[in-house]
Amino acid sequence: MNDRFLRACRREPVDCTPVWMMRQAGRYMPEYRALRAKHTMLEVCKTPELALEVTLQPLKFGMDAAILFADILLPLEPMGAPFDFQKGEGPVIFSPVANKADVDKLHDFEIEEGLGYCLEAIKLLKKELKVPLIGFAGAPFTLASYLIEGGKSSAFAKAKRFMYAEPETFSALMAKLAEVVRRFLHKQIDAGVDAVQLFDSWVGQLSADDYRTYVMPHVQHILKDIEKRGVPVIHFGTGTYHLLESMAEAGGTVIGLDWRTPIPVGRQKVGPTRAVQGNLDPITLLAPRELAEKHAARVLESAGGAPGHIFNLGHGILPETPVENVQAVIELVHKASARP
Repeated sequence: MNDRFLRACRREPVDCTPVWMMRQAGRYMPEYRALRAKHTMLEVCKTPELALEVTLQPLKFGMDAAILFADILLPLEPMGAPFDFQKGEGPVIFSPVANKADVDKLHDFEIEEGLGYCLEAIKLLKKELKVPLIGFAGAPFTLASYLIEGGKSSAFAKAKRFMYAEPETFSALMAKLAEVVRRFLHKQIDAGVDAVQLFDSWVGQLSADDYRTYVMPHVQHILKDIEKRGVPVIHFGTGTYHLLESMAEAGGTVIGLDWRTPIPVGRQKVGPTRAVQGNLDPITLLAPRELAEKHAARVLESAGGAPGHIFNLGHGILPETPVENVQAVIELVHKASARP
């Protein structure tokens, strides 16, 4: 197996900087769009053979890790909060959470029953892969935001108002989500993933004080436990410059940095015992290839060749990204960071 990704997660020497990209399997790839013309997003997620096919698609570009094709919202349905993906709108929660009664209705479930298709996809992938496999889950605040907002949001006004006005009920919701996520990540590791990532995509909407009060205890419940499994644990959010110290304290052996945080600053904030992942602005991949390569080289220069850096984007690949730019950046990262 090509293990440079795992070695970098452990801050060990590598022959070159490993690279993978969030949403590396998805709508920017013609073969993915062809498959989606025949199947819905949920059908792909819930059919292990299709999830296998899509997960493998981007590896032809030379990625140093694969990430399971799934969605962070999948645990919501077996908890009693069904949803679907609507064209042009993204995920839509059919019955948003608005009060204590709605939170009380959400229930625990056996991971093998509610999300067994993800575990089966992992087992199929481990038979095929020559690179490490990353499992993942959504963090409690991000999942709670979708539940309360009823889908995606720009200001998260409903979620934050709920958090402030009903702190005990909000905490109960976060606790339910955290426990499901904790057990789901454990089951993914049992099934064979080599690393896991916790996506807290929207937590940057909170102040540092609010993060420590309303979010951090629930994230610690997940990550401090998962760290005991001995696999790399990536803790990721966007807009988190002001939260990085607290996120590192909450847990994770690797901390994800978005493009707003210079890597040297991020390293200083998270401390010398953690690796960092990031942090090319996804928009640069829409620029002419030479400019995309220039920005990627800047990321490598910022990382300085020190152990413990995984090259990634600061968030996911955008659907309109040219495939050739993805290929070019990966080749540039490997070539420019090669060590004798």
